Amino acid sequence: MEEKCIKETNRLEKIPFLSAESGVIINYLEWIISLPWNKKTKEKLDIKLVKKILDEDHYGLLDIKERILEYLAVKKLSNKHIGTILCLIGPPGVGKTSLAKSIARAMNRKFIRASLGGVRDEAEIRGHRKTYIGSMPGRIVQGIVNAKSKNPVFLLDEIDKMSVDFRGDPASALLEVLDPEQNNTFRDHYLEVPFDLSEVMFITTANNEDEIPYSLRDRMEIINIPGYTEYEKLQIAQLFLLPKQLKNHGFKKENIEISEKAMKKIIKEYTHEAGVRGLEKEISSMCRKVALNIVYFKKNNNKGVRISLKNLENYLGIPKYKIDKIGKEDVVGLATGLAWTEIGGEILSVETIVMPGKGKLTLTGQLGDVMQESGKAALTYARSRATKFKIDNKFYENCDIHVHIPEGAIPKDGPSAGITMATSLISSLTDIPIRKDVAMTGEITLRGKVLPVGGLKEKILAAYQSGIKTIIIPQDNIKNLEDLPGNIKKRLKFIMVNNIDEVLKNALTRNPF
Repeated sequence: MEEKCIKETNRLEKIPFLSAESGVIINYLEWIISLPWNKKTKEKLDIKLVKKILDEDHYGLLDIKERILEYLAVKKLSNKHIGTILCLIGPPGVGKTSLAKSIARAMNRKFIRASLGGVRDEAEIRGHRKTYIGSMPGRIVQGIVNAKSKNPVFLLDEIDKMSVDFRGDPASALLEVLDPEQNNTFRDHYLEVPFDLSEVMFITTANNEDEIPYSLRDRMEIINIPGYTEYEKLQIAQLFLLPKQLKNHGFKKENIEISEKAMKKIIKEYTHEAGVRGLEKEISSMCRKVALNIVYFKKNNNKGVRISLKNLENYLGIPKYKIDKIGKEDVVGLATGLAWTEIGGEILSVETIVMPGKGKLTLTGQLGDVMQESGKAALTYARSRATKFKIDNKFYENCDIHVHIPEGAIPKDGPSAGITMATSLISSLTDIPIRKDVAMTGEITLRGKVLPVGGLKEKILAAYQSGIKTIIIPQDNIKNLEDLPGNIKKRLKFIMVNNIDEVLKNALTRNPF
């Protein structure tokens, strides 16, 4: 580094001061000098203090907090840098970005955030060659310069939202940055000298793990942050969100009180999310309404405002969402499935109608390719087992089959509705109703085997809120039940299945065999 600076300084002495080249060299030397080559903050390794700070800032998230404490415990014992890159994956609003800030505060490190959403240019990461007009270092070096420390907590936000075009692949440029074996000699195209990033604690966030390139994902330790339960949202609202919004709007704790029942209704009927960002907006909306009443309408000047079920609609209007409740009776061809979305779990109704025709299969509801394939696999399975189900072997030649998944304006995809579509189809062909209080999720093979699926916690929470009592899940997903809160596990019945025959025995009102 010194040799490079001396070389550039010598060049600067030999050229006219007002030339364009002198400006380039001066700019380059300013960047080189401003880098914290030997400066770093003294971090705290008091595990109890770190745990206290994390608990102050976030409710729950026990697995993530435990992983941070493990990281610090190993670092304290070994007194060496542990080259681990954490990747926090979860729906919007669950606290991924704020958790990274808390980690920095708990460790007494500087915090830097760079959003990668929509980044398409490799130069955003590695910088431009200094020969280009207006060139500068990439976001990594810029962040280090702003932190004025070589060991900050560096958050790379929305790492799954990067794109690729003719200017290069930024995800490939990140491979060196996020590889503990390589990043001690990271070379920015602008600086042209190696800089040690090994002491930087990189944390990345994403909404969807599948959108992260495999080579990049392989370098990180994935920590999944699932959606919050209703009880967790209630605690977060009362302990964190409401006090924060009262302070932001100039109120004291005694000025506004929201009853527990009113808060539960806000969570259930005014928000539809896995996180709490929408919940915070609704609380903020109520605070603004109260402020307007006090300042403009001169109401409640001298006494506090209590918001209950009776007057909640005066502040937030009519409810925005309706929780899907289970039907009142068992229906032929109507099965209840469970789906995962970026905002949490969803109840998915699958309807099948069989009518006279020429063997046409119609799949509607804006289904993706994978979901359409699941429907075709379900039909093939039904045809192969027609004799066992006491169905006419030539039903496919004489009938048209229409499978529809309501809310057709919303795109749907994925294999997890396979057993739901098969159950709906076989129920229609055998004229046996499906139990109204049973929901299911699982992928189906042509031979009727049930394969495991993802997002199980979010799906189960959605089923619980909709009044479902029994949930059918693949046998291989049994390990995922450990992540469920104990109070929810006790109120639900789980049936583990290996094949579609076991599904039908538990989902249909009578045995189809």
